[in-house]
Amino acid sequence: MRNPQLNAQGELQHLLTTEGLPREILTAILDTAEPFTEVAEREVKKLPLLRGKSVFNLFFENSTRTRTTFEIAAKRLSADVINLNINTSSATKGESLLDTVDNLAAMQADMFVVRHASSGAPHLIAEHLANTGKDHIRVINAGDGRHAHPTQGLLDMYTIRHYKRDFTGLTVAIVGDVLHSRVARSQIHALTTLGVPEIRVIAPKTLLPSCVERLGVRVCYDIHEGLRGVDVVMMLRLQNERMQGALLASPQEYFKSFGLTPERMALAKPDAIVMHPGPMNRGVEIDSAVADGPHAVILPQVTFGIAVRMAVMSMLGGAK
Repeated sequence: MRNPQLNAQGELQHLLTTEGLPREILTAILDTAEPFTEVAEREVKKLPLLRGKSVFNLFFENSTRTRTTFEIAAKRLSADVINLNINTSSATKGESLLDTVDNLAAMQADMFVVRHASSGAPHLIAEHLANTGKDHIRVINAGDGRHAHPTQGLLDMYTIRHYKRDFTGLTVAIVGDVLHSRVARSQIHALTTLGVPEIRVIAPKTLLPSCVERLGVRVCYDIHEGLRGVDVVMMLRLQNERMQGALLASPQEYFKSFGLTPERMALAKPDAIVMHPGPMNRGVEIDSAVADGPHAVILPQVTFGIAVRMAVMSMLGGAK
């Protein structure tokens, strides 16, 4: 069965997940993002690559940071951008997801950027568009449930490549709430595909999915063991809004056992980098001395995120 993200020629037609995407496609996205980063540094405000295209940001779940970076990316490509917070419009009036999509497709949409609390919603939309003869409309997953957040995973890969150049000799640690994190899943799939030989996940048992080892990661329940000798530390925030039941004693106890402090960071390699998808909970998963310290590349991640989203949109929009 063909990957629904690729067309018959093997080219990207939707971005729904990093899982199953060939290394060539991931690398092409990262390569395409490089000149967009340079454009940002030269303060060129707009490129004409998506002029005349309409990009609809469909956010069924709030996220100011992600929506804003997608909006900036689309506008820098000269697209017309329509932001819709569905929580305060059609969905609250009883309209179904696919009815909403059909109505927006009738408004000559070219691209949907979709964020939804339910896993699989962007896949459902892409499948529906194909079944109704509207498969010219591209779908980008901006985060769905616990499933995937592919552009975040890709901007993380871009950040690693920017600072470390090559993936094949790295040891990467992912620390925190893996159980509820769509970012972690996208990171793990992309890291594996790009050839990272050792991926460690560090968390208490209550914050790890069952059988997480099947993803090809090494599980560490002790942060000191997990951080020893790593090249990259990828922090995750506690997803309190998705937790059901008492999974942690308290944020203070979590920080005591799993918070990234300067002392723990010293276990990593001297040139290790620290990443975080944001928003950060200082004093819960990361100490301010680390977040603002010399190892942190958290703010460059944000800049790179715009370039990566520009790359994805330009590729899906057919720009060369």
